[in-house]
Amino acid sequence: MSSTHKYDSVARALHWLVLILLVAQYAVAWTMPDIRKDTLPVGLVAWHLSLGTALLAAMVLRLVWRIGHPAPPAADVPPLLHGLSRLTHAALLLLFIVPVMGWINASARGYAVKLFGSITLPALSSTGSSLGHEMGDIHQYAAYGLLALIGLHVAAALYHHFVRRDSTLRRMLPNV
Repeated sequence: MSSTHKYDSVARALHWLVLILLVAQYAVAWTMPDIRKDTLPVGLVAWHLSLGTALLAAMVLRLVWRIGHPAPPAADVPPLLHGLSRLTHAALLLLFIVPVMGWINASARGYAVKLFGSITLPALSSTGSSLGHEMGDIHQYAAYGLLALIGLHVAAALYHHFVRRDSTLRRMLPNV
């Protein structure tokens, strides 16, 4: 495949970094204790907050990189599949929205949200905010929606690779 049809190495690295962070984030989320009024931001809860801020930072970097480095042209994809791809990628905005909702909820609980464990981020809601607490519930459901979209994304990549036998998946794979 022509290198003009592959994503550049930075875009590919950020894509796979986001995947690694998501896998870690969902693993922690499913094993951490339920967050209640008296839950402290320690242990797995602290890890969940840290991974969420790292994921948000990686997504911001991806967006900034993408603005300056557009996606390479897709090779021979029918207009319907191209449209579905654009719609699914737009829905992946949840990769920004879900961490921000978690941040709002953490702020409402009085948790300090830190980037890389050291840079304290500003609170996005006041401690005790009812809207901030509601964001926690929405955050949980939106995370399930995000997981469904990720599954759809993976299924589409596999469909392109094994059924259509086109270069869509290989465009994002590391150079091997």
